[in-house]
Parts: sequence; C-alpha cells; structure tokens
Amino acid sequence: MRNRKTIANPVDIEGIGVHSGRPVRLKLLPSESGEIVFRRTDLGGAELGLRPDRVESRNSTGLVGERFKVQTVEHLLAALYALGVDSVVIALDADEVPIMDGSALPFVRALELAGIAELTTRRPLLRLQRSVIREEKDAWVRLDPVPGGEELILDYTIVYGHPAIGTQHAGISLTSASFIEDVAPARTFGFLKDVEFYRRQGLALGASFDNTVVLDDDKVVNPPLRYVDEFVRHKLLDLTGDLALVGRPLAGRVSAHKAGHRLHLETVRFLLAHPEYWIEE
Repeated sequence: MRNRKTIANPVDIEGIGVHSGRPVRLKLLPSESGEIVFRRTDLGGAELGLRPDRVESRNSTGLVGERFKVQTVEHLLAALYALGVDSVVIALDADEVPIMDGSALPFVRALELAGIAELTTRRPLLRLQRSVIREEKDAWVRLDPVPGGEELILDYTIVYGHPAIGTQHAGISLTSASFIEDVAPARTFGFLKDVEFYRRQGLALGASFDNTVVLDDDKVVNPPLRYVDEFVRHKLLDLTGDLALVGRPLAGRVSAHKAGHRLHLETVRFLLAHPEYWIEE
C-alpha cells in the first residue's frame, strides 16, 4: 500500500529570491489535505495548488494563480518529490522560493529536520503505458514505459559550446537515497556574459557566487565543483522538480536532450491531457 506523506513538524527556511533579490521567509507545515499548497502569508493566507496548466518558465518554474504567483519552485518541489512528501503547506511571504545555495540540498536537510510522517490516505501512481516524444528544434523529452516495478528512471544529456561543460550525460533511478547522494547537491549555473541581459528583464537580481556556479568564457569562476558533471546533474534536479507537477509519483523512464523548464512543463501538460499514455494505479 502506497500512502501519502507529510512532515511531522513545521520547519522554517529563510533566504533570498534568485530572481527578485528580495528576502523570503518560508515555513513548511504538516497537512493532511493530500496536496502541496503554496500559501502567501503576506496576502492574507491566499493559497495556490500545483496547477500544470497555470505555470510559466522564465529561467525557472513559476506557478501563476488568480491573486499571486510563486517563482523558482522547482528545487523545493524536487526535494519533496524525491522524499515522497505530497501533502504539505508551503507558507511564504514573497513571490519566490529562496534559492539557498542553488541546490536542493538545504530543502532536503529541512525535510529531514522536520521528519516524515505517513498518512492513512492512499497515494495513486501514474504508470506510463506508451512512448511519446515532445520536441522543440534539436531538444526533446521522451517518455517510455518500464515493465514492472514502480521506479522512475531519469536520463539527461546537455550540450554546451563551453570548455568547462561540453557534452554531459547522467542517469538515475530516482529514490530518496540516490537523489540525496547524486542530485540534490548540484547547483544552478549561469554565464557572466548573460548577467546584464537577464537583469534588464528583472531576472537574476539575487544571483551571486554563493548560490550559482558562474562561468566566464573559459572556466568556472567560483570553483570547486561538487561533481565533475555538476551541470547535467542540476538538470536532473530541475527535471525532477518539474515532474512533481504531475501531482503523483510517475513510473517509467523520462529522457531529456538539451531541454529545459519550458519543454519539461510542456511535456507534463501533454501527458496529463492524454490519459491514453498512462494508467493510474
């Protein structure tokens, strides 16, 4: 029997928004609702659930509601997904989840501190039954069934014309242990040449050497890396967080090539709109 999980105790997290540059106070709260809900404490407790049809991707994944939006949700959602927590209230006083050190590891540690509690309600599983590929130019995301079991296998390939990155590939059978060991510590990355462009758009205002792996034209400016292939591992992290928007555990294989948030989210929306590709167990 697969049961839903929440956290045993509230836990507080503070940081800044990588795009807004503003301070954020966030609290994870136990819940028996069976849903992940964002609650804006600065807006009278207005709430917003995981809505794949109401998302935006501007160098991160954001949820857009009637009264407010929340940016950069993917790292926190990845930690929740990997640790099996699918019933929790995320209370925050700003429009962005804090970036912390650029990885999901601080959120994992917060969840471990809070403790995980099993609920009595059943958690459904979405099992892939047919293959499908979603493409955008030379990028793609492919979904394939995996006979038997309930595992989610992730594969990712990135190709950058940069000497510190090049072509990298990583794969993982996603469990809480493998996520914590091989994916959660991988940090977001960016290029010095893009900073002014993003900031003119109101993005990356809180980005720094403390929360981003920064590259100039030739090298990593703020070494050391946590993994030799930290860049592609962070893409696995982002993919995990975006797949959390499916709203239930996914069984099958998800492979991505040169993709990003926009294609991840388009794939999630397509999958949920076409139940002929899956069954719910």
